[in-house]
Amino acid sequence: MKATQQLHNLGQSIWLDNITRDLLNNGTLERYIAELAVTGLTSNPTIFDHAIKNSSSYDGAIREYAGKGKSGEKLFFQLALEDLTRAADLFRPIHDRTNGLDGWVSLEVSPLLAHNTASTLEEAKQLFARANRPNLLIKIPGTKEGLPAIEEAIFAGIPVNVTLLFSPEQYRAVAEAYMRGIERRIDAGLNPDIESVASVFVSRWDAAVAGKVPAPLSNKLGIAIAKRTYKAYRELLGSARWQRLLFASTGTKDPKASDVLYITALAAPFTVNTMPEGTLKAFADHGDLGEIMSADGGDSEAVLDQFAAAGIDVDELAAKLQDEGATSFVKSWNDLLNVISSKTAALQQVA
Repeated sequence: MKATQQLHNLGQSIWLDNITRDLLNNGTLERYIAELAVTGLTSNPTIFDHAIKNSSSYDGAIREYAGKGKSGEKLFFQLALEDLTRAADLFRPIHDRTNGLDGWVSLEVSPLLAHNTASTLEEAKQLFARANRPNLLIKIPGTKEGLPAIEEAIFAGIPVNVTLLFSPEQYRAVAEAYMRGIERRIDAGLNPDIESVASVFVSRWDAAVAGKVPAPLSNKLGIAIAKRTYKAYRELLGSARWQRLLFASTGTKDPKASDVLYITALAAPFTVNTMPEGTLKAFADHGDLGEIMSADGGDSEAVLDQFAAAGIDVDELAAKLQDEGATSFVKSWNDLLNVISSKTAALQQVA
């Protein structure tokens, strides 16, 4: 049995952190579903930037829609919705079979709106309506301004993938926003069964402190934070108020470390791990399930004490990483729009 199937059997959902038109056209995504226990996928501006830049598969659609006057964000969302609705249809049997627990795909609102509550909510509503798929999550950043948008989106019946989380405190804040939305639906006599996941980024922690801590602490901060967050999640899971935890940014960035470091270390039931394509294939090929994460956080506090002794303020760094993450997504978004613009110009010139 492949390690990916073992992980699935443990109770952790495996989502692919990638989407390209080629994956859809050549049957690769279907094969991942059938052979590697993949039960959902996530996307972001960087993923679409690479997909459109590195493939000619979008050229025909870009030429067609540009000819109809679409450009910029409107053209991008047209392309993204085409890909993600196709993917959603592939995952729909899983979504139906698990009663909505699994089988999700994710589309992010414009990162330019990360600090604009009203515009984030409006775009979330529009994108979910345009997709017209029950298993599409709208990604909203868990920034201070994102919290009320998350609550309002849930109240409006829009499933949400909360992105850009880096700490238990940030996780708890978005879980509270999610539950306020659910409780308001109950009070209004509406169906409270609206799903949401909270995506905690892992590897960026280790990249942020690389070269700044003693060698024995290399590549240990992200896992310690993930364990501490998992403890907070399990505490909420035992209460009446909780939100499903997703581990994101789980590709190994340090070439000297194991290419499945964050998959083996973060094996935990009742969670999701969204993996880059290379990491997914590596884990299927030579992964080892190893130990299951402890509900009490395991050795996370002892490890974090060592980072504190090394001068790392994790609370301050969590806030910094969230701000930097929002900024990097804006850069990727602008890069993406520039790629679409340059491709459009080149294709129209050829035509």
